[in-house]
Amino acid sequence: MHSTADVSVDAMIEDLRTLVEVESPSRDQDALAVSAKTVAAVIERRLGGRAVLVGSEAGPHVHWSAGGDPQVLVLGHHDTVFPLGTLERRPFRVENGRATGPGVFDMLGGLVQAVHGLAALDERSGVEILVTADEEVGSHSSRALIEERALACGAVLVCEGAADGGALKTGRKGCGTFQVAVTGRASHAGLEPAAGVNALVEAAHQVLAVAALGRPDLGTTVTPTVASAGTLDNVVPAAATVVVDVRVESAAEKERIESGFAALAPRLAGAEISVRGSVGRPPMPESASAGLFAAAKELLPGLEGTAVGGGSDGNFTAALGVPTLDGLGAVGGGAHADHEYLLVDAMAERALLVAGLVRAIRRGAHLAT
Repeated sequence: MHSTADVSVDAMIEDLRTLVEVESPSRDQDALAVSAKTVAAVIERRLGGRAVLVGSEAGPHVHWSAGGDPQVLVLGHHDTVFPLGTLERRPFRVENGRATGPGVFDMLGGLVQAVHGLAALDERSGVEILVTADEEVGSHSSRALIEERALACGAVLVCEGAADGGALKTGRKGCGTFQVAVTGRASHAGLEPAAGVNALVEAAHQVLAVAALGRPDLGTTVTPTVASAGTLDNVVPAAATVVVDVRVESAAEKERIESGFAALAPRLAGAEISVRGSVGRPPMPESASAGLFAAAKELLPGLEGTAVGGGSDGNFTAALGVPTLDGLGAVGGGAHADHEYLLVDAMAERALLVAGLVRAIRRGAHLAT
């Protein structure tokens, strides 16, 4: 791998500050429009050419291509989980070797590192960058574009934050969200409770049935996370909802879980239930990253890889059979939390890892198993 002198940490910090100080909460189209223009400007300043804004119902995605036959897609997102106003409470800072501020680790730092890594390449033909606006909320508006460009390029480098200790993410669980809605019948809780159908009691039955679908021995977790029911303390609840987080390691478990939710039936006479949701992000098998991870270890001996429970857009590309390596972004931690941070000392090395992997892909390293 080239010397870290090939990239400027000061310049990366400058660009990171620029991106962090433009807040970009998911679903806020006005904020995301400004963020997308800012991301595009950083890409154009460092790599030349034109970054195109691709409009969507979620906000603009950013697509840049160096031209030539597509060979590698560098994938990321510019939306963050933090609401407007977070920056005022938690401004961008660099202290004691750490950069902090909303989105530094997930995943603005990874975007900056990737751009500067690509800038260190003498030849960028065949490289594309896609930065989406809705990864944190399911990638519903960007999935088709992600899959299209991944299939066109044939290899994907995902610049999400690294795993603990700087490990790359060589596998990810599939993940999804389900909502179980219960309809009962209201009545006076004191005068005639038996005249009602208690949606909260029915929801309790459903929570137990749903939780029983989990199979930790197979890597499957089914976790009820949010529930709501009722209106007043003296009214039998007429409605309730339960939201459930699901993580699976295999396509077979995805099918079993989805079938299990579809088969849920009410336990109380007169109650009705309906289920929405699916395992929207398919599992990312470790086989999808094998060749690219081997190339990464040649570039950085001692580099580790690990499978993680969280999902990313790499799940979509790996499910298509496109070689995909994830976790190439910032080394740090605290994703989605107030203590989110990025380790400045790792930025140059990780930027050049992206550059080295692009060279390796050109040699066909991603095709190895």
